[in-house]
Amino acid sequence: MEQLAPREKLARGGFDALDDAELLAIILRTGAAPYSATRLAENLLRGFGGLRGLLLADRDELERQRGLGPVKSAQLMAVLELSRRYLSEVMLRSNPLESPDVTEQYLKSVLRDSPNEVFACLFLDTRHRVIAFEELFHGTIDGATVYPRVVAEKALRHRAAALIVAHNHPSGVSEPSLADQAITRRLKEALALLDIRLLDHFVIGEGSPVSMAARGLI
Repeated sequence: MEQLAPREKLARGGFDALDDAELLAIILRTGAAPYSATRLAENLLRGFGGLRGLLLADRDELERQRGLGPVKSAQLMAVLELSRRYLSEVMLRSNPLESPDVTEQYLKSVLRDSPNEVFACLFLDTRHRVIAFEELFHGTIDGATVYPRVVAEKALRHRAAALIVAHNHPSGVSEPSLADQAITRRLKEALALLDIRLLDHFVIGEGSPVSMAARGLI
């Protein structure tokens, strides 16, 4: 049976006809003796435990791999950055309440894989369109200290009418902790004094983000 190269399979059957290694081979373009681009891609995916591990590797890790030099490493790192920028652009043109899937995908892309806890805010206008996204607090793997005053000051600076906040759990567990619930209440109370609504608080871990609003915790 004829073994088609990834580019030929793409031309005949579209992206759905390609597996992860074949898609990666198209990005790599060439292999490294004695490996073809597809075999090199398979080796990389196996070594990093899949696409997620590969695309999250830093430049030094990538360049240490046989067959990857500075050019191919830069190409792989650019793939992840392009996907993040795409999601950011889509989100900035949308209403998070009308496009919750886009919002969740974006928050996962920027927060899920951080080794430490990060607390971030989406600032929204009166029509709930995104004004800006900012990471406000960075903590250790045990937690981040969140100051409602700082969040309120940022909201006023952006002239925001509403906020969606989010933070990641580096442990991978998405369930809101008692501390998460407590800071959410404090934030809601502080923002209400300024007539700014706290619409939701997402907890980002493995799997789908958990919406505290959907849980009735806001």
